[in-house]
Amino acid sequence: MTTTQLIPAPAPAPLARAYPRTGPAATVSQSITMAYRGLLKVRRTPEQLFDVTLQPIIFTVMFAYIFGGSIAGNVQDYLPILIPGILVQTVITGSVVTGVQLREDMDKGVFDRFRSLPIARISPLAGALLADTVRYAIATTITFVVGAIMGYHQITDHLGWTVVAGLLVVVVAWSISWIFALFGMLARTASSVQGISFLVLFPLTFLSNAFVNTDKLPEVLKVFANINPISHLISAVRDLVNEQAVTGDFWLSLLGAAVVVAIFAPLTVRAYMRKA
Repeated sequence: MTTTQLIPAPAPAPLARAYPRTGPAATVSQSITMAYRGLLKVRRTPEQLFDVTLQPIIFTVMFAYIFGGSIAGNVQDYLPILIPGILVQTVITGSVVTGVQLREDMDKGVFDRFRSLPIARISPLAGALLADTVRYAIATTITFVVGAIMGYHQITDHLGWTVVAGLLVVVVAWSISWIFALFGMLARTASSVQGISFLVLFPLTFLSNAFVNTDKLPEVLKVFANINPISHLISAVRDLVNEQAVTGDFWLSLLGAAVVVAIFAPLTVRAYMRKA
């Protein structure tokens, strides 16, 4: 009688250890990965950067040569007024993209795929906000470079102060992106997010001291422009680059950014957690 020798089955390969969903280190790592995903999207569709690359060039050249002579007498004297205004306008309006892209990801079912992954639920939102800071930095760099080429020599003469001014604008824009991220969570379509956002931003950016001295405005517009937080940010950038000084507008801008984050970050996260 023959006996059959049973060969033990090989032990199953150990399952890949799932990446922890919680924990500060894991959340940070996953958020950076999501930010990298956002940057890959830009590399594949570079036209997404048109608003932060072409817009500051076109606006700077156009406004400088159209209004420079009538407002400041010549283009060179107008650049110290214009460049900070163009910078703030470009970067702040660029923060709208955060809400638009979040809404598009939700409409395409991308968040449903993220929900099935062993990652922290907050990481896609944090990654999107982190990736957009790269866009703000690109817009800031291009605006200052164009200004320097056109003859705004304070940028290169006081490079350290210029860097501080650029960082201030990026920080404020990042804080404002929380507002538009909330719009992205609440709006029904990406186009509605963009429409609502620009409806809010256009009065704030144009009814400010970005392009003209507010003393020349009608009284009602003058009052609005003087209390406009965008005007304080532009004044802070001008003081840093032109005067190499940290004034009250600098601290007001930072305080405003902190208040915006304190209010809108919890609201955005709560709305996001309900949908993600």
